[in-house]
Amino acid sequence: MPFNLHPTRISANVPRPLQRFPRALFSVPVTLRHLGVGGIRSSLGVSLDLSEGGIGAIVLGGLRTGEMVEVDVHLPGTALSAVAVVRYTTRVRSGFEFVGLTQEERRQIVGATGHA
Repeated sequence: MPFNLHPTRISANVPRPLQRFPRALFSVPVTLRHLGVGGIRSSLGVSLDLSEGGIGAIVLGGLRTGEMVEVDVHLPGTALSAVAVVRYTTRVRSGFEFVGLTQEERRQIVGATGHA
């Protein structure tokens, strides 16, 4: 039986924004809170990558590009709760850009990812 050893690629017709910060593979559980029908909804997921600028994740629940969410992610030694905007979303993954991080929160992310 043949195996495909090439990584899965995101379809070329799905526009992805350019990233200003290097991303590091980073896989931990995440919780998102966002406004949904009937009030605030929580969605569970798993992060895929992380940078000072944002996070990529697999998330259960209907997200819409452009909506604001609150992302809870556990970094080594601390928890980060950040506001982010959904930059893209597919059936497989979503990308979030952090909004208004403090310098200390940025330092925590750099410490967790090893990317400055």
